[in-house]
Amino acid sequence: MDNIGRVLEEKIMPIAGKLANNQYLVAIRDGITMSMPLIIIGSIFMVIASFPVPGWEAWLGEIGVSGYLWKGVDSSFGLVGLVSAFGIAYSLSEHNKVDGLSAGIISLSSFILVTPFVSGEAGAGISVGLIGARGLFVAIILGLISAKIYQAFIDRDIQIKMPETVPPAVSKSFSAILPGAVIITLWLIVFGVLDKFGLPNLHDIAGIVLGKPLGLLGNNIIGTMFVVAFNSIFWFLGIHGGHVVNSIMKPVWIANLDANRVAYQAGEALQHIITEPFMDNFVYLGGGGATLGLVLAIAYYARKKNTSKRTKTLAPVTVVPGLFNINEPTMFGMPVVLNLMLIIPFILAPMINALITYAAMATHLVPLTRTVATWTMPPIISGFLTTGSIAGSILQIVLIIVDVCLYLPFFAMVEKSFKKEEGIEVK
Repeated sequence: MDNIGRVLEEKIMPIAGKLANNQYLVAIRDGITMSMPLIIIGSIFMVIASFPVPGWEAWLGEIGVSGYLWKGVDSSFGLVGLVSAFGIAYSLSEHNKVDGLSAGIISLSSFILVTPFVSGEAGAGISVGLIGARGLFVAIILGLISAKIYQAFIDRDIQIKMPETVPPAVSKSFSAILPGAVIITLWLIVFGVLDKFGLPNLHDIAGIVLGKPLGLLGNNIIGTMFVVAFNSIFWFLGIHGGHVVNSIMKPVWIANLDANRVAYQAGEALQHIITEPFMDNFVYLGGGGATLGLVLAIAYYARKKNTSKRTKTLAPVTVVPGLFNINEPTMFGMPVVLNLMLIIPFILAPMINALITYAAMATHLVPLTRTVATWTMPPIISGFLTTGSIAGSILQIVLIIVDVCLYLPFFAMVEKSFKKEEGIEVK
């Protein structure tokens, strides 16, 4: 066990630390996170529009409300790609100490520029699908490249400078003209070349270049279990696994969820099992490592008479946050980080959750997820909201029981170590 700990600390932790602090991964994570309020708001509209009560949707249609609710969904959830194009460039530029607001606006303009227009009698417009989750891959490419070009211009002082008496907002606007003109022209040339020669647009190319490789991990259970394992390993080393792994995989999961949303709205069969709520609300119950099972095991031991003071102290400060998928008190208060007695269930629990959930949804015992519940939404409630069925809640109960059973024998070893530290006799 000591050798394992030494290898993790000396070999794996430096690599994990570099990944966690990588400016590009951080920019992608923060940029997409900027769109999360819209995803949640859109999901609320969708839950109202498709609440699983017989006759509900038909009644909303009869009174003329249904169309407005779906309009709300498209106008919030459906803007994920557009907002992320701004957010990624903004985050990366701010990280590099240049004007993030200007870089973000230029990236947003470039995103619209490379997106094909749809022409009709009323004029030209943009397909809602391309500025939503389907546009996330283009948002990543444009956001990162545009931000780096913008930074290169500012760092080399290639900008229009205004006198110091000019207000800062005006001065920044003029500073952005030269880099902005170059960046937008660059993407206009890219769009024009692709269009002129009848080649796929940038959205289609990005879907192949980025979407296909990531889809190999994010669209099948074997790849997903590897992703879950890495998430747990990063967390075990004290690095927020979600920030590293989700930065890479989130575009795939959100795109899958959006495809399910669109299919449900069109009355078609849902196709994607592995989505953002699949991971947040079924795999990571209690947070990374599916630690809700662990905190309930702690609560179980805390009720016993001959229990360590440490366990009795841990129970109230870990159980309540754990029910809302907040596991930092458990990770660092217990701690779980670098605790080799817990590494096995910490890695296995979410992997088993993924396997059970995938099997339940693949066999149609539980409906596929079609909307998102906030990651802090307690289990049972979130299972019902994301699947639109009580079967989702029942599945979460089963997963929690499995996780508790998995963590109990390992926490028993931890409890013995607590007792030894406190001088309590261990039977």
